[in-house]
Amino acid sequence: MTLTNSTTQTNPALAPFRGDHVGSFLRPERLKKARLQHENGDITDNELRLIEDEEITKLVEQQKSAGLKSVTDGELRRKWWHFDFLGGFDGVEFYETDKGLQFKGVETRAHGIKVTGKIKFTGHYMIEHFKFLQSVAGDAVAKFTIPSPNMLLFRASFEDGVYETDEELFTDLIKAYQDIIAALYDEGCRYLQIDDTSWATFFSEEGRESLRAKGQDPDKMAVQCARAINEAIAGKPADLLITMHICRGNFKSTYNSSGGYEALSETIFGGLDVDALFLEFDDERSGGFEPLRHVNRTNLTVVLGLITSKFGDLEDPEQVKKRIGEAAAYVPLEQLCLSPQCGFSSTEEGNLLTEEQQWEKVRHVVKIADDVWTA
Repeated sequence: MTLTNSTTQTNPALAPFRGDHVGSFLRPERLKKARLQHENGDITDNELRLIEDEEITKLVEQQKSAGLKSVTDGELRRKWWHFDFLGGFDGVEFYETDKGLQFKGVETRAHGIKVTGKIKFTGHYMIEHFKFLQSVAGDAVAKFTIPSPNMLLFRASFEDGVYETDEELFTDLIKAYQDIIAALYDEGCRYLQIDDTSWATFFSEEGRESLRAKGQDPDKMAVQCARAINEAIAGKPADLLITMHICRGNFKSTYNSSGGYEALSETIFGGLDVDALFLEFDDERSGGFEPLRHVNRTNLTVVLGLITSKFGDLEDPEQVKKRIGEAAAYVPLEQLCLSPQCGFSSTEEGNLLTEEQQWEKVRHVVKIADDVWTA
């Protein structure tokens, strides 16, 4: 099956590409071994970095060989998709928590971040991570992934007395994000993805009740989440493409929330200033495509996450094409793209599939996208 041919995008030289990806990849065994050696003091920081460099260089070539036009560093230098980045700001520190984050049937390691001082950007070690990715990307677009500012608001602990008001905290956090986005742009970043699991809290009554149990108003929190995104990217250069990935949790092939987009569809599809949305639609937990009716901009791209990154079995390509056609009833086909619903390794543990299955998934995305948009 081939849908109506349409290859026009606002800026096809950038992204999102018709067949794209969320960004994280399974950690190679060599890297896992090196990281353990580093933790045990058997190799130095520099020795670990050189191994990371080599594995990222290989990964970039694997992405290009699989047909991807955008490449990431796979988040291979990170243990966590969010904590590692947030801990790079002044005033934010890593610490050992009493328990890990709870997913369905499994719990993460007991790590976290704590705000111990005023949040600032005076430099960030991940700037060097992007610079290396850019240096090995070649003719592909170097895509960098960072967590949303909402992740600090939802996941961090706070020492008493650091911030007197929520607004003071919010102001510093947004300024830190504006500064690092500007720094990444100055180094050549033109494709930035913001990852955010906070939205999924609002998709179900269970999630909303969890906020009420903490004395928070879900409706007010949702407004704040939208404000955080929009203010963090306010004034971005016209040639910097910023996308957002909305996730329901991804740890060892499990999840931590469910619910369709309907509860916040007007805000997500009509009230955010991002250029594109990477959305999970790989199973019934994400609901149907009806909320896409609230897309009210011709310059907003919707990347349909119809291919699961959690398991190795390949989806029926004709069923995937059929679902793209169903989504096109709400959003024009020229505004749609295809990707896995999430990354393959949001933490260093990774999902429960092999590296070969991972690459089969990526090639599957690219092939289906080619069939739909360029056949």
